[in-house]
Amino acid sequence: MAKIKLTKNELKTQRDALQRFNRYLPTLQLKKQQLQMEMRRLDQEIEDKRDEEQEARAKLSSWIQLYSEPVDLGPYAELEKLETSHGNIAGVTIPVLEKLIFKEVAINLFETEAWTDEGIRVLKQLTRLRVERQILEEQHRLLGEELRTTTQRVNLFEKVKIPEAKENIRVIRIFMGDQQTAAVARSKIAKGKSA
Repeated sequence: MAKIKLTKNELKTQRDALQRFNRYLPTLQLKKQQLQMEMRRLDQEIEDKRDEEQEARAKLSSWIQLYSEPVDLGPYAELEKLETSHGNIAGVTIPVLEKLIFKEVAINLFETEAWTDEGIRVLKQLTRLRVERQILEEQHRLLGEELRTTTQRVNLFEKVKIPEAKENIRVIRIFMGDQQTAAVARSKIAKGKSA
């Protein structure tokens, strides 16, 4: 604990600081709760995207044997444009997926197999799901960092600053009370000597 001055001005400073800490603490606690709720929601969304991806892969496994011949479907499901914007959750700027645009490549129906269309559709779906999950994971990471910082601030206020300010106020009051008592005693002694 830092050395404090035992004066009326320091008492006022400590009271003001305590009042300020008590005023900001509920805001920080509310932000912490909002971030925690958002993190739980994102956890669920990420899990849902993983499940959806697993489901798409499971559907794919029933006819994956058709791909035993080397067929490169990559060019047909290549991303052309990934548009993101910025959102704001509890003061944290996060990326938000706006649009996912695939390159339009014409399929030569005479040179490709009949199941190529379905393969391309599933590949595009898997790509879309992976990109959505990556953006959700980035949101989760950014919110996690902010939650950690906010939790540290809440703990600082609750466990350090507020008790420290209360203790400083108590010490200053005791000192000032002792000084006042001593002043009264000195005045009585001086009055007794003068009489």
